[in-house]
Amino acid sequence: MEDKMFSAWKLEKATATLVDEAQALADKLAQAKPHIVESHAAAARFWAASYLSAGQNLQELIDWPSASVARFASAAQAKVTTLRKKREYESSDGLAIWLHTARAVTEPRIAPAVRDIWQQLLAAGPNADSMAQDLLQDAALPLDEGCRIPKGFNIQDEGLGST
Repeated sequence: MEDKMFSAWKLEKATATLVDEAQALADKLAQAKPHIVESHAAAARFWAASYLSAGQNLQELIDWPSASVARFASAAQAKVTTLRKKREYESSDGLAIWLHTARAVTEPRIAPAVRDIWQQLLAAGPNADSMAQDLLQDAALPLDEGCRIPKGFNIQDEGLGST
């Protein structure tokens, strides 16, 4: 009985930590200067285009099989850690947005913070577009359709932790 209670407590603590991490990013963006939000928006668009060029549409994460979402989240976490060790913070921040999005697909309590993150990125200033275009061109990726909120994460969307 105690093992089950301890396991449940550990799982809850881990989930609460993931919710707190996503909320911390949402709060950081809410208080950030416009160029920081634009940078995050551009980096998130870069990662979406990068994964799309490899056949993975991050905009459709909500429709992926749960095992695929879990694999993406695990790989993204490792890549974010590597990028941060290399001090490539802007790039890692963009990928971290997708990491939080993937986590929200599997844990609906994370979704409200992720919705907030995407709303802030959608409202980023015009420099986000030019920054994203530069990143995409430098990586020889096709230009994208602009900042879009992933399927299932619009404020109006039902489910995924909506209240």
